Amino acid sequence: MTSIHRWGAALVAGVVACALVAGPGTAQAQERGRLAGVVPLRTLSAADAAGELTATGFDAGEARHGVQAFRLEYRTVDARNRPATASGLLMVPDGGSGELSTVVTEHGTTSYRGDAPSMRAKDFATSPALTYASAGFAAVAPDYLGLGTGPGFHPWMDVPSETTASLDMLRATREFLGHRMGRDVLVAGFSQGASAALGLARALDGHADPRFRLRALAPISGGYAFRDAEIPALLAGELEPKSSGLYAAYLLVSWNRLHHLYRSPSEIFRAPYDKTIEGLFDGNHTGKQLMAGTPGTLGELVTPAGIELLRHPSPRFAAALRVADGVCAGWKPGAPMRLYVMDGDDQAATANTDRCAAGFRDSGLRPDVVRLPHSVYNGSTHLASNVTATGDIVRWFLRVAA
Repeated sequence: MTSIHRWGAALVAGVVACALVAGPGTAQAQERGRLAGVVPLRTLSAADAAGELTATGFDAGEARHGVQAFRLEYRTVDARNRPATASGLLMVPDGGSGELSTVVTEHGTTSYRGDAPSMRAKDFATSPALTYASAGFAAVAPDYLGLGTGPGFHPWMDVPSETTASLDMLRATREFLGHRMGRDVLVAGFSQGASAALGLARALDGHADPRFRLRALAPISGGYAFRDAEIPALLAGELEPKSSGLYAAYLLVSWNRLHHLYRSPSEIFRAPYDKTIEGLFDGNHTGKQLMAGTPGTLGELVTPAGIELLRHPSPRFAAALRVADGVCAGWKPGAPMRLYVMDGDDQAATANTDRCAAGFRDSGLRPDVVRLPHSVYNGSTHLASNVTATGDIVRWFLRVAA
């Protein structure tokens, strides 16, 4: 960190003082969206921002501003509506005093809390936020519950808690930025974050907080239809085998904590993984540890009973799937929307986007589906879709916000 502008330094000092006064048992500590702490992370020049984006493979064509980065820690609620804390990355354009439009960029799947956006630098996880901030937006990247510095387990693909954590981070950002933060919010998200983006957009569109207005929406390569698209593709072997096993395991382990899908891991997971799989998804094991501790295919990891549960969900499982799969149904965004997808996605079946588009059509909206040109990033078309789409989205957001 080479410098912090005067306005940022003053706000950080004030927030730290407030956090020291407000203990965990006070009413103030339990108010949703209140700042609990701010950690200055780094400052980049415009040239540094452009160079970092180029190094990570992202489009640097709109990187015209230097950027200041902060980790915000704030009050929210957990998946059972109990008081909790969460964290996230905030990047703002360096200098200037004018009002900023805000982009919320919702990140894709990670199981290790140290891989959340506010914990990383110069990589795939932070590049979308850097793209938007260096283009002139305030960029908000929630870590979600149980990742970053947030306590407890991460409830993967739980759209309601992703929505509350994201909305509360917007509130915390407003407290931090004050008059610099305008009312307009543009929302993007990748993979897991695509569903999170739709959940947040629906809340904003429904006036969950009148201080914010949904201005545009651009989810990328989401798993919007687990029951009808993603799970069938996993079971049919149509997606990358290792990822298929890990996604299925993450879903079952996370949702068992929320919805009690099974009594014992041995019912669902084969030995010896039944003894270790829940621990691997505790938020404290790295991606490398998770990869090393699991087999290469779904069939080697999950028992026949587990496969049957995925193929024919129990009532509890089916009810939870209806919530997750409802992000594209029953509402019509009042702001322009694009759905980004890459044919041949190796992790998120493209049928997810087809189902999502159909759901919006049923609500009277014909969404603009952007089919990205085929490319590969670190061996994955899924990851490449985020890289390619982000460059297109920032240019679209600049036009919409103008």
